[in-house]
Amino acid sequence: MFGKSIRLALVLCAAAAIPPHALAQAWPQKPVRLVSPFAAGGGTDAFARPLAAELSKQLGQQFIIDNRAGAGGTIGAEHVAKSAPDGYTFLVGAVHHTIAVSVYSKLGYDLERDLVPVTLVAIVPSVVVLHPKVPINSIKELIAYAKANPGKLNFASAGNGTSHHLAGEMFKVATGAQINHIPYKGAGPAMQDLLGGQVDLMFDGMGTSAAQIRGGKLRPLAVTTKDRSSAFPDIPTMAEAGVPNYEVTTWYGIWAPTGTPAEIVNRLQQEVARAMQVPSIKETWAQQGSGMGGNTPAEFNAFIKLEIAKWREVAKASGARVD
Repeated sequence: MFGKSIRLALVLCAAAAIPPHALAQAWPQKPVRLVSPFAAGGGTDAFARPLAAELSKQLGQQFIIDNRAGAGGTIGAEHVAKSAPDGYTFLVGAVHHTIAVSVYSKLGYDLERDLVPVTLVAIVPSVVVLHPKVPINSIKELIAYAKANPGKLNFASAGNGTSHHLAGEMFKVATGAQINHIPYKGAGPAMQDLLGGQVDLMFDGMGTSAAQIRGGKLRPLAVTTKDRSSAFPDIPTMAEAGVPNYEVTTWYGIWAPTGTPAEIVNRLQQEVARAMQVPSIKETWAQQGSGMGGNTPAEFNAFIKLEIAKWREVAKASGARVD
């Protein structure tokens, strides 16, 4: 903490010597790191990589994805929280980080104290997907099978305390189904084992599952949002499938280390909002059934507070804890 205080003081002193408008316009002057706190190939990557490519074009410096997986995304988040607040390291995090606040007994950072919200990147439905070997074709069949065969089915997640994990726990509480949880170091590795049949199902973000559903490699049972996905209108909602009052949305966003100059935070938000208007980005997001990001830091901050409160209640109801 002392080391970061010294770095913060140095950055603030340097920034104070530059007029705010000039600081924002001059940035970036070297490559920018976007830390993705999960293994490559997951939902975060599905949005972070095309966005990074577009930001590189817009700003004339490389935006580099740095995958730092582990502990449900908290290792990468801690790394960014303790990085120099100089505008060259950001976290491309997710809903999982608002869950970690409640389910981890000990974190090496404070989400609201040590990280500053920049903007939402994407917001997508989650979907219940099964390996085709599993002899189940609907949510009602899944519940019946899990009750008749307690502990025989297992579901993969991107790690303990992630939305995949809590979505599964919510499902168990809502239905009484007994399904074992298998945590991974990201949605990418979890998806690989699901495709290989080593695990049976996932409560996954559409960003990871969309291509596999289209390719017939996974069987979708329901989306976990209030409305059907525009990308997959034939998949029923969880409520339509027989589980009312069950709603889980996966989202991704950008944070900066606390102390990062506001001018740079605002500039990055504006550039993300600009990228959201690029046809190729719009098409990529639409293919995942995703809403567009780009909201202001203040709007994203208000959204995060609501998500922390929501997931605190879910964690309490499910009893999910990570020690």
